[in-house]
Amino acid sequence: MGDCSCDCSVNYFSSHITLKSKIIAMIVGSIKEDIKLEKRVSLTPETAKNIKALGLNLCIEKNYANHLGINDQEYQDLGVEIKSSSAEVINSSNLIIKVNCPSENEISCLKESKIIVGMFNPSKNKDQINMIVKKGVKIFSLELLPRITRAQSMDVLSSQSNLAGYRAVIDCVSAFEKAVPMMMTAAGTVPAAKILVIGAGVAGLQAIATAKRLGAIVSATDVRAASKEQVESLGGKFLNVEQSEDMETAGGYAKETSDDYKKKQAELMKDALKKNDIVICTALIPGKPAPRILNEDLVKLMRPGSIIYDLAAEQGGNSAFSEAGKINTVNGIKIIGVKSLMNSLPLTASSLYAKNLFSFIRNLYSKEKKDFNINLEDEIIQKSLIEKV
Repeated sequence: MGDCSCDCSVNYFSSHITLKSKIIAMIVGSIKEDIKLEKRVSLTPETAKNIKALGLNLCIEKNYANHLGINDQEYQDLGVEIKSSSAEVINSSNLIIKVNCPSENEISCLKESKIIVGMFNPSKNKDQINMIVKKGVKIFSLELLPRITRAQSMDVLSSQSNLAGYRAVIDCVSAFEKAVPMMMTAAGTVPAAKILVIGAGVAGLQAIATAKRLGAIVSATDVRAASKEQVESLGGKFLNVEQSEDMETAGGYAKETSDDYKKKQAELMKDALKKNDIVICTALIPGKPAPRILNEDLVKLMRPGSIIYDLAAEQGGNSAFSEAGKINTVNGIKIIGVKSLMNSLPLTASSLYAKNLFSFIRNLYSKEKKDFNINLEDEIIQKSLIEKV
């Protein structure tokens, strides 16, 4: 009797130790976006390999990236599990990565203690985000990351804006009915096109660089005086509005301008718009509607055949007559309102976005604890975590 009791106790104890010592790997999951609206994906085969190397498991929804020419087998070969539905992915995962804010159906599958990471545009999607927060789910929106050195590899705004600036120029050149570079021929000289870039942030600077490479004469303006040197380093001419106030936030973004500044800016635009063939608008203020820089009278100063390309159209637009997803023609001037621009470069945009996500996950995951470490003393975690909207 005593021997039996002893043996059972030892066997139970040994089994208990084995169970406790077996640590189940955390799972990162990703579901398909609505490809009618969003062609990017959050997980590429390259980043799947990197995330697996951290000691994490992965799962994705069936036919996850088929529309990009990446089949499920490529993921399976890297050890990624394929699930039959988005609900199955969400239920199986500790951390879910997405591009856009979850739908109501996806939110209904989320349970307390889950973590979800993406670009959720909190000012636009307040209702959905509040639903997620109320469920006890930890939600991180990467647009909110601080502009610090450690967060550079996670900076989704910069990676996607770089592509937007490039694509803006390509689209404009395609829509412009003249040659862009100066050409000297036996029949005569073709003058170079003149391009004005409004806003010299990441998108604006890439637009300047791309336009210069194509042979255009480029000028640019920005409310931040510090951008003058950046514009000129790329070969652009900086159009300066004289000001006494500092128009740059501590994070390096543009501030909302005063009425006095707007009047001076309008005067500067009057002369510039008459001279330029293409205007690319990129000016944004974080968390607020895009500033209206070109009113109806200013737009009409441009020559017929000119183009205004408004990258800020989805946030209200920098230009009059600008509507997201539409091309409006006024007095022979094309006003192109951009919508879902990254859908025209989904493979490259997905590659960069997935790398941003990997960097964030690597910072969030503790290899020692084999768990996600939500350390609010880490500025990256604290700034990107949404606790209420």
